[in-house]
Amino acid sequence: MTFIEGMRSSRLTAKNEILSGLTVALALVPEAIAFSLIANVSPLVGLYSAFIIGIVTALFGGRPGMISGATGAIAVVIVSLVARHGIEYLFAAVVLMGLIQMGIGFLRLGKFIRLVPHPVMFGFVNGLAIVIFMSQLDQFKVAGADRSLEWLSGTPLWTMLGFVLATMAIIYFLPKITKVVPASLAAIIAVSVVVISLGIPTRTVGDIASISGGLPQFHLPLVPFNLETLSIIFPYSLIMALVGLIESLLTLTVIDEMTETRGRGNKECLAQGSANLVTGFFGGMGGCAMIGQSIINVSSGGRKRLSGIVAAGALLLFILVGAPLIEKIPMAALVGLMFMVAIGTFEWASLRIIRKVPAADVFVMVLVAMVTVIFHNLAVAVLIGVVVSALVFAWENATRIRARKHVDEFGAKHYEIFGPLFFGSIAVFQDKFDIANDPREVIIDFKESRVVDHSAIESLNKLTERYAKAGKTVRLRYLSEDCRRLLDNASSIIDVNHLEDPRYKLVVDALA
Repeated sequence: MTFIEGMRSSRLTAKNEILSGLTVALALVPEAIAFSLIANVSPLVGLYSAFIIGIVTALFGGRPGMISGATGAIAVVIVSLVARHGIEYLFAAVVLMGLIQMGIGFLRLGKFIRLVPHPVMFGFVNGLAIVIFMSQLDQFKVAGADRSLEWLSGTPLWTMLGFVLATMAIIYFLPKITKVVPASLAAIIAVSVVVISLGIPTRTVGDIASISGGLPQFHLPLVPFNLETLSIIFPYSLIMALVGLIESLLTLTVIDEMTETRGRGNKECLAQGSANLVTGFFGGMGGCAMIGQSIINVSSGGRKRLSGIVAAGALLLFILVGAPLIEKIPMAALVGLMFMVAIGTFEWASLRIIRKVPAADVFVMVLVAMVTVIFHNLAVAVLIGVVVSALVFAWENATRIRARKHVDEFGAKHYEIFGPLFFGSIAVFQDKFDIANDPREVIIDFKESRVVDHSAIESLNKLTERYAKAGKTVRLRYLSEDCRRLLDNASSIIDVNHLEDPRYKLVVDALA
């Protein structure tokens, strides 16, 4: 590539990043307002959170192109805190949330996201896609005479539906014609121009709440600095920290797959913690990565830090000077955009493989999606999925342990063990042995097995004791190096004596 070609490529990349950032900023406004209303705080609290968290994670996060801000997962957690103790305790809880997340980052615990199985990931994104879709349905409702929400009908409904479908059509078909401008941004601008220029009556951003305000101000939480305050905010802070990091790291994984690159989980933990620490001192409600806006950004060409910086900067400009214009944007355009995000987020491939994968994986996938949709708590859904997957794995391995038996020319009986020996398989393992009828010498061969945990050691100890009471000798052979260390550390539980044997790597005389 020549220097001139490189300059053109850089300018094209910068243009895509800027336009993508503007698109994301427009999509952030109604989301931040909606999450603020869920948490019973001022819309500006959510907007300030989106700006601060967005700019900090864009600058220092471990996944360029990923967008963070105020989220529903955090809003749901803080509802009761605000209702019971007031908004100042919320700010203090967000500060502590940031410190906890930074501690997790410093301890490099972000790598544990690798323990999330693929069916859980499918369930997570599918459930989230459904949640994103369903959350937009409120825009098709209006407050009735008794202040209860009623579905739109007649002309308002058809107007809303028409512009939603027009937005979706532009987003779908425009990339087939040109990619000069992000399709999402073009759709929002086109629909907004039509609605504003023709004066068509339909719901706008301004109908939800005003977004006009000033710069966020530094503010120390007005709470007593004592153990009572800590006891109040710590449970909320811990839940928010874990929910935020789980959602952020899973979003990071999704964006990694979309971009075929790899983010840095521990660095993202530190960035999320720092962002929440700062936003707590500037009157914010806390937040984390946003999968919907991240997908919008990546799909629109935003792959670097510039897009996130532009999105956060544009959001602040909307608050300071652009509120009168932004408040005129029809909600139909933003609803159409989020519908397309939901469609793009859903893993349609998961439906095609249902009959090709184990039933347990399908169950986990559906379970995680259902919990996500019903409780709107992604962290709980993911934790349930991981626990169920772990139990399924343990059960399957527990039933796979087996023993091949034979008697050698010296009269010793050999038990060749296949499969891991751990808490789930010890009952089946014990049933493999015929202590009463076995000869005086028994050899247990672990060449194709492993002693995994304390339960396995206890099982071996009980087995050797039972053979000892019967006046018989047991030898353990072919233990792997890590198994040997495990047994060495448990010498008070099982008597281990290493013997070198030219025929075997290791011989353990359990009766030494």
